[in-house]
Amino acid sequence: VGVGLPNSACNLARRTVAPDLELIYESGIYGARPARLPLSIGDPTLISGATSICSMVDLFGLYLQAGRVEVAFLGGAQIDRFGNLNTTVIGDWDHPKVRLPGSGGACEIAINAQRVFIIMRLKRRAFVDQLDFLTSPGYLRGAQDRDDHTLPGAGPQLVVTDMCVFGFDEDTREMVLQSLHPGVTVEDVQGNVGWDLQVAPDLQRTQPPTEEELRLLQEELDPEGLYR
Repeated sequence: VGVGLPNSACNLARRTVAPDLELIYESGIYGARPARLPLSIGDPTLISGATSICSMVDLFGLYLQAGRVEVAFLGGAQIDRFGNLNTTVIGDWDHPKVRLPGSGGACEIAINAQRVFIIMRLKRRAFVDQLDFLTSPGYLRGAQDRDDHTLPGAGPQLVVTDMCVFGFDEDTREMVLQSLHPGVTVEDVQGNVGWDLQVAPDLQRTQPPTEEELRLLQEELDPEGLYR
């Protein structure tokens, strides 16, 4: 789990539909019980009540690379139709428009986690036809390319946005629109995606949040509205 939107989502799930969820943060914390919104993966609030605290080397070696992380949340500045992510640079490498934080542990997480869920705000500048830099692999060039490179994890399964939810086609591994949030149209989504979008034949409507879920987000998980 990273800070920001993934942290809010996972802690909401732990308080509602998944009480047995064990949260792992790449700084070396297993079974985190953060009492407030963490400012970073090194925030001391992640340690209080945690099951285990170890080094980053042990967490990556003994948990992630050993295949024990069932689901990892990732995000990025750019994503393409095959779920590949860029968190390194926008523009030309030698003369960039923006320098980004880089991989951190995201590349290893994308490779080794059993499944990856991606959470991003839907914007045309983020959902691009061609990445400026490939930081973390999804399905690479699609189809069997990820398997051909013998990456151990299954790759991205979902892309959750503020307008819709995407899945991935089982054969082509291309992103597929699966669910629209209330008030959003297919045209709204296509206008924020840089390629011709595939739409699932059984396109769904996302279930809106309950009053209790909204209360938890507003009062407990993100009272200052930093990510809401």
